[in-house]
Amino acid sequence: MEFDQETVKKIKGLILFTAIVVACLWKYEDVLNIAGFILHIALPFILGGAIAFVLNVPMSFIQRHLFSEERIEKRPILKKLARPVSMLIVLFAVIGVVVLVMFVLIPQLGTTFANLGQSIQEFIPKVQIWAQDIFHGNKEIMTWVNELEFDWDKIMSTGIDFLGNGAGSVLDSTITAAKSIVSSITTFFIAFVFAVYVLLQKEKLGIQAKKVLFAFVRKGRAEAALEVLSLTYSTFSSFLTGQCVEAVILGCMFVVSMWIFRLPYALLTGIVIAFTALIPIFGAFIGCAVGVFLIFMVEPVKALIFVGLFLVLQQIEGNLIYPHVVGNSVGLPSIWVLAAVSVGGSLMGVVGMLIFIPIVSVVYALFREIVYLKLKQRGIKAEEIV
Repeated sequence: MEFDQETVKKIKGLILFTAIVVACLWKYEDVLNIAGFILHIALPFILGGAIAFVLNVPMSFIQRHLFSEERIEKRPILKKLARPVSMLIVLFAVIGVVVLVMFVLIPQLGTTFANLGQSIQEFIPKVQIWAQDIFHGNKEIMTWVNELEFDWDKIMSTGIDFLGNGAGSVLDSTITAAKSIVSSITTFFIAFVFAVYVLLQKEKLGIQAKKVLFAFVRKGRAEAALEVLSLTYSTFSSFLTGQCVEAVILGCMFVVSMWIFRLPYALLTGIVIAFTALIPIFGAFIGCAVGVFLIFMVEPVKALIFVGLFLVLQQIEGNLIYPHVVGNSVGLPSIWVLAAVSVGGSLMGVVGMLIFIPIVSVVYALFREIVYLKLKQRGIKAEEIV
């Protein structure tokens, strides 16, 4: 039995692939060490690529609207300034958000935690009075309630001791901690510089990547790969844009409505809900739990008002704002959104919740195209299947 040259080539490739897999399984510890070493080297560039992708979304929006084709035609110099000016605007906006968090959110958090001990100490006697009115006939519950005590100074001293002793044992020494900090700063700096370079030269880098792809991959497969990458980028960018805008709107709604109803911690709760709302489905409820806890320690009745306000605003956001702002940007049915959030959260935590929705959306869109193509090849119209 004779094989043609193409079949022999495939058999050789299969044998080589099998040998590599067996070798990797046989020496899996060495393979993991090598993979970890390569990942450590590539980490700044992976992080830089992620930063570039996130910043490219608002930068492209600014460049598209601030430096339109009509303005560039009238003033050719704007063509050279469009990219760097757009990038500077985005960077200043990011710095502004960081400054806002540092000088507004963090000081208010510090004040909140400083007053939290006093609020809890004042709240415990109220709980004991309520329990006495409700459970006065139950001696076991009353004994437990009367033994409640809260020593904020002791908790603070325990935390300081942990930072001084426990954390030191975890980090081994101050030198190790300093090295870790310096290493993290260096990694972020390299990633940031790489992200800036990618943003300034993205068209040139894109052309070079296409040349490499077409040089080593068949034309049909290369074109298919480019279509998948284009779909992935559009899906991720649409999801990121919609989710951020929706989170900002929701946070502003909470700040304004809580200010109108004279609820405490309006700004802090609104900012927390805006950040947690970036997590699909479950995020806003996390922010709600934080807000309820803070308000409950000060005025328990207003905590109930806040819960009612949250339910109302959540309905407005879910039925009016989210469909119009985010809409069908990811093109994924609700059941698969829930599945993507659950699986992503289980595998990668909060980051998994954020990235798994676009990933599943891309897989869903590709699989749907394959299904329709298969139906067309068999002469079956999708509309006829009910």
